[in-house]
Amino acid sequence: MMHWIYLFFAIVAETIGTSALKLSEGFTRFWPSVIAASCFLVALVLLSQVLRTIPVGVTYAIWSGLGIVLIASIGWIAFGQKLDVPAVIGMALIVTGIVVMQVFSRTTGH
Repeated sequence: MMHWIYLFFAIVAETIGTSALKLSEGFTRFWPSVIAASCFLVALVLLSQVLRTIPVGVTYAIWSGLGIVLIASIGWIAFGQKLDVPAVIGMALIVTGIVVMQVFSRTTGH
């Protein structure tokens, strides 16, 4: 069970890091740059622990898929970036794929 908690926090750290990266303006602002680098480091350390239990392909699919959905949502809410219908449909398909993997695949490390 801990591997799922680590994966959750790795995704959260990566999402915060990516948001801070946007705010860092190309690493020209100190605190957002420090937050981005720190969050990415935390995310990678947690991800390395997840990979001890869950196969790399499954881990990366969940990591990247949920990261895409979360950062697109943050971009929409916090940064005023627009999401059109095809983008929303695409993200729904990503989430659907993750659910299918979790429910039907035997490779997810249940």
